[in-house]
Amino acid sequence: SNLSLCFLTCYNVSELLFDAVKNITAVLGHSVTFRCPLKHSTPVERLYIQRVKNDKVEEFINGFSRGHAMNEFSEYWDRTKVNETELSMEMRNISVSDEGLYKCVVFINNKPEISQILLKVTAEYSVPTITKDCSKLGDGGAGKSCQLSCSAVGGYPQSTVRWAGLNPNLTNVIYNMSSADNESKTWTINQTIIYNCGQPTNTSCAVGGAVSHTISICETESFPLQVITAIVVVLVFVLLLIFVVVMKCCCRRPQTSGTQEHTHTKLSVDTKLHELLLLTLQIFIKHLNMFCISLFHRGWS
Repeated sequence: SNLSLCFLTCYNVSELLFDAVKNITAVLGHSVTFRCPLKHSTPVERLYIQRVKNDKVEEFINGFSRGHAMNEFSEYWDRTKVNETELSMEMRNISVSDEGLYKCVVFINNKPEISQILLKVTAEYSVPTITKDCSKLGDGGAGKSCQLSCSAVGGYPQSTVRWAGLNPNLTNVIYNMSSADNESKTWTINQTIIYNCGQPTNTSCAVGGAVSHTISICETESFPLQVITAIVVVLVFVLLLIFVVVMKCCCRRPQTSGTQEHTHTKLSVDTKLHELLLLTLQIFIKHLNMFCISLFHRGWS
């Protein structure tokens, strides 16, 4: 309207006294209310809310003038609503591009009182995805290392990855990437690190206020797989040796010379030895099986 244009041209805004900047925060996609302060109870004649761009250009957002229609065009018109009683304006469907400095101009007795409002937009990041790939170093390596990756999307403003439970002196960042979506302006954060294991550790990563689940890294093997394999090989060899002895006893034939009584006595001794060896073999196989199962469970736990 002509009144709003008159204000923009007839008053030198830089010469007016401003209150301290008031900070308000809005969540992306939600609504926020701009409240213009009123220091006394004198009726307000007009109210304008403007946006400051590039520290100079002022863009009309919305407002009211008692007894006068507001015909000023504004791209915010369809998602803003002014409350004349509370001297406030609701802005809906907040986007990142709405972030910035606004001015609230209240006219009392045809004199403007100006306050500044700084709008900050936030968006919560998704729960970070955390992955690990742990392996032993090559020849000459000092021990075990883990490659850890953390990523989160859809947040604002730009943030960084924070690791919990890790010694910074054992951490090496090998990949760090942040990118903003062209339309929503929200950020995607990715980071990969190499962690040189010192002891078993629980860790998680955080981006903004979002925290991942906790994972365990640098676990020590309670019984190395190589040792388990060596023990099993030795036990199998002993088992084969006992089997050969038993088979040899079974296949022996009594000598043709000697008396019948001597032959009968020898056969009786061989039979008892055979039975004893078979019993020993059965017991050995049973305990070998239990031992192998126990070793493998310990090796993979």
